[in-house]
Amino acid sequence: MRILLADDHPLFREGVKPVLMKLAAEVTLFEAKDYPAAFELAQRQDDLDLALLDLYMPGMAGADGVKRFRALFPHIPLVVLSAVEERDQIERLLACGALGFIGKDSSSEVILSALNLVLAGGVYVPPSLSPGAPDGAARLIELADGRQKSLSRRQIEVLRELAKGQNNRQIAQNLKVTEGTVKIHLAAVFRILDVSSRTEALLLAQKMGLGQTD
Repeated sequence: MRILLADDHPLFREGVKPVLMKLAAEVTLFEAKDYPAAFELAQRQDDLDLALLDLYMPGMAGADGVKRFRALFPHIPLVVLSAVEERDQIERLLACGALGFIGKDSSSEVILSALNLVLAGGVYVPPSLSPGAPDGAARLIELADGRQKSLSRRQIEVLRELAKGQNNRQIAQNLKVTEGTVKIHLAAVFRILDVSSRTEALLLAQKMGLGQTD
């Protein structure tokens, strides 16, 4: 596995390396200390499996760097690492294509779980964006054709509400999140389950029994 780790603090890079080495039997890390170096490395290493970017690094202003990376390298799964966890900022980053946001004060277990979820095709949304939600760890669900897919607990909750026929506003009210957060989760669910419309996702969720009441 080939991973780009971009952060302007050497101590943080050293601290997170042992966690990243647990993601696969063989892990190759490419380190960058600013956005220009991250862009250059991603350009040279076009077969990266994952990119981890600090939100605030020299070279570009915050989210602008993340958006630029996403535009230049749309094929590389991108996760943002930051010590600043502002709800609006996290929602914007996820909406522009980041597949996860991990706070720098997260435990190694949370970081590993979040990255495994992203590598399995999911989107990691921190608990701070989903008040009252579980820790966001991945869960495997089995589709009707026997395929197994990985969804976060919150994604399953959103899918269950969808299966009940709820619209985005109703889902947001029931789960106590914003409509923007619901849209982020649904976009991720559509991609993971390989469906192209809300109707397809609804029918699939109902076949899985997610719309049934207790």
